[in-house]
Amino acid sequence: QKRKKIRRQIRHHLKEHQRADRYDTRDEQRRKRSEQAIETLNKAHDKIDKFLKNTSPRMGNGKRRREVKSNITDNDSAKMTTSKGTIQGFNGLVAADKKNQIIVDAQVFGDGQEHHTLQPILESIGEKFSRLGISEDIYKEGSIVTADTGFANEDNMKYLQENDINAYIPDNQFRSRDPKFKDQKIKYGKRNQNNKNNNPKMFTPDDFNFDPENKTCICPAGNCMWIKNESEDNHGNDKIFFEGRLTDCRSCMLKNKCMKNPDSANTRKGHGRQVSFIIGNNTKSRTPHTDWMKKRIDSDYGKLIYSHRMSVVEPVFANIGTNKGLNRFSLRGKTKVQGQWQLYCLVHNIEKIQKYGDITV
Repeated sequence: QKRKKIRRQIRHHLKEHQRADRYDTRDEQRRKRSEQAIETLNKAHDKIDKFLKNTSPRMGNGKRRREVKSNITDNDSAKMTTSKGTIQGFNGLVAADKKNQIIVDAQVFGDGQEHHTLQPILESIGEKFSRLGISEDIYKEGSIVTADTGFANEDNMKYLQENDINAYIPDNQFRSRDPKFKDQKIKYGKRNQNNKNNNPKMFTPDDFNFDPENKTCICPAGNCMWIKNESEDNHGNDKIFFEGRLTDCRSCMLKNKCMKNPDSANTRKGHGRQVSFIIGNNTKSRTPHTDWMKKRIDSDYGKLIYSHRMSVVEPVFANIGTNKGLNRFSLRGKTKVQGQWQLYCLVHNIEKIQKYGDITV
């Protein structure tokens, strides 16, 4: 798209240049500006054209692999959502020792998702410890690995279980399963809900009268809903989907409490209220390795181990980002950014050794 846009601009300036030649205008300054614009656009066009010919499409590392936007200046980087908005950059990761907070591995990745970085980091640590003669297999000698929820997916859990790595990585629902946090939302409220009192309570599936035997559903207004389809969800559960009839939802007095977009029922191509129910559970889980990790992290010992993660690695990031002032990479290209990140991590390690004496990992 950018190449086509530049081609249109080049054609425009060429026509202007030809028009000036045809009418023999004496605006020399205008002619020079046109020539300079054509030269600049030609250079930009050649740069983009060379990039497209020599670079294959960049694929993301999400659950569904799809093409992501490339960057001509630094294609190793990626768009990332941060507290300061979306930026183009890299994600710096470290693995630290619990006892002394010594960084044992530091890498940067140009991807918005970080779950795919767990395996290369663990493999790098194992290779490094073996090469230095510290341990032939650090994961077989009682080492424990902890990481936050950003690294939790089925592929990583499978890798950890198959390689017999003693790890504790929670999924994003582990707090909701912990009885200690059952009153957390009541006590502290939900995030980013400043006007929660102004929003009326919406009807939930519990407010609908669902009959699993006859496969019928009655909405809170007493109207029968029609079966839209029956399918299987990502967890292998059989689900049935109902939808309210347009004629019922359009004139319903409760649609403001029932539908997030009540105006959708006012058009011919709109939809009524939709609701789904599980009618059959799959006995064979599609995420057996994630279920294995859930049992580990939900155990008393797992909660104890994971509670130490905050005091192990977060102070390392605080020292580098706040004390050392590295709140943003200042270079381009993965090789240069990797060097900058590892130099800061090296300074962190030297400072630890200088302050606390002889340290053995």
